[in-house]
Amino acid sequence: MPSFPNLLGFKIFIWSNEGCPLEPAHIHVTDNIPSKNATKFWILSNGKVELASNGSHLSEKDLSRLKRALEDYTDVYVAKWEAYHNVKATFHDKMN
Repeated sequence: MPSFPNLLGFKIFIWSNEGCPLEPAHIHVTDNIPSKNATKFWILSNGKVELASNGSHLSEKDLSRLKRALEDYTDVYVAKWEAYHNVKATFHDKMN
């Protein structure tokens, strides 16, 4: 499971098994031990992020702070996501 340096005290990571077909580029965030129920953010094609699910039950304040901070690193997240999955990223906002 690839992970990134903590951001604002939260763990940022990518799951190894992301479905078949592979889901669009996204990251998971938790303030605890990484789990399948972690909060999930889609990475959009314009470098922004969009909340997909809040499985970690983070507060609105934390979600807002995280969203702004995550957007500073989306290029890093996408590059690592592509390298790990060995595929060019697709983006949630470009589906359908």
